[in-house]
Parts: sequence; C-alpha cells; structure tokens
Amino acid sequence: MDCYGLIGYPLTHSFSAKFFTEKFSREEINAEYLNFEIEDILDIRRVILFNQYLRGLNVTIPYKEKVIPFLHKMSPEAEKIGAVNTIKIDRLKGDMYFYELTGYNTDYIGFKISLSPLINPEVHKKALILGTGGASKAVAYALTCMGIDWIYVSRTKSEGIISYDELSSEIMDERKLIVNTTPLGTYPDIGNCPDIPYSMLTEQHLLYDLVYNPDETLFLKKGREQGASIKNGRDMLKFQALEAWRIWNS
Repeated sequence: MDCYGLIGYPLTHSFSAKFFTEKFSREEINAEYLNFEIEDILDIRRVILFNQYLRGLNVTIPYKEKVIPFLHKMSPEAEKIGAVNTIKIDRLKGDMYFYELTGYNTDYIGFKISLSPLINPEVHKKALILGTGGASKAVAYALTCMGIDWIYVSRTKSEGIISYDELSSEIMDERKLIVNTTPLGTYPDIGNCPDIPYSMLTEQHLLYDLVYNPDETLFLKKGREQGASIKNGRDMLKFQALEAWRIWNS
C-alpha cells in the first residue's frame, strides 16, 4: 500500500491527514496518509527509511525551510521562494535505502487560486504580509506573480521589513490587502491575534488568514467587525493538497 504523510512539530491537528484519508476512501485509492511528528528535522531520514512505501510528504511548521538541505532537487518555484511544503520521494532501483527527494512549493498555488476571486484590482494593489516565516515566502511569491506590491511586517524592524509599531494610518489606507502568515490565533490559542491597528480597517480592506482552525480567528473577527472582507486558509490548503497529489503521481 502506498503511503503519504506530513512532517512537522507539533501536529496537534492536521488538515492534510483528514483531507487525504477522505479522498482515498471516496475514490477507493489503496493508500494511507500518516502524521509524522518529529522534534528534529534530522528525523526525516528515519521517517523515510522505516516507511519503505512512503511516496510523498507534506511539510509544515517549523520545517519548510529547514528541510531544504536534505533535498536532492528542488522545483524552480521552490528555489525562488526558499521554502518547501511538498516532497516527492523516488526510490532508486526499488531499494528502500537509496532514494531521491525533490522539493516543491504548492502553498503559493493554493494561496493564489483561493485569493484571486476576492481581489479588486482597483483597490487591492498593495499588501501587508504579517510574519516572515516559510509560509510568508510563498505568499510573497504569489502576490508578485499577481502584480501586487507587498511588504513584510514583523515584531522587529529590519531591512525590507517594517514593525507593527510603524503601521500608520497612511500605510493602512494604502495597503488594503492584509495577509496573516503567522500561527497567531490557531487553536487552542484562539485569544491571540497579530497586533495591527484594527480600528483603521475599512470596508475596502481584505483580510486573509492562513490559519484555518478556528474558521474565524480573532484576526478575522476584528476585521469583520470593521466591515472588512475576510477569508481563512482552508481553501488554500485544499488547493495546495490537490497540487501535491498531482506532483506525487506525475
């Protein structure tokens, strides 16, 4: 039986496991999907060696960047983004001890497909990306592909990154697309949210949260209360998972 899985830490919940398990059952695919909660990225070798029918992996926090040194090849998009969320495993000569790992990024595809219908080209010309981790890089790449100017926001200011304290009324008025790529607000920490000036949001703002559990994070709730349009990350995950499935079976 073919096997697929997810590596990350912690894995308190997993959209991927539920999505693929239901897909395999619905489409009568003889495969299984497992969660591999590893505390150190070095354990990826153990996961691959001791699961000889493993054909593909999804990668989540905190390993989207840390996994790169373990790969043999990367897709051009993953190289440009600098983060990987999908790995294809090719067993060489049918030997479980010899394998080739190719890294891909399907996050940017899922984000782009799910965001596109919500964009008003006359309004959402510029964006704020909250957070600077692996997921933020995929978002930045997708926005660039869509012709949307963006800037990172983080707790600490550095080159090319502004701090939350610098979010003035001018910036908030100019950048009406705000994407949260941090884990803030994820269950069970539902009382937390990025520290942006929510009172400056308007009906023209669009808030997109990569978090999908809960369905409406505090970030989205505060945006909705100001009249902003909101979107969580569930559709992004669905589309990126479908693209990962295509890659594993290509």
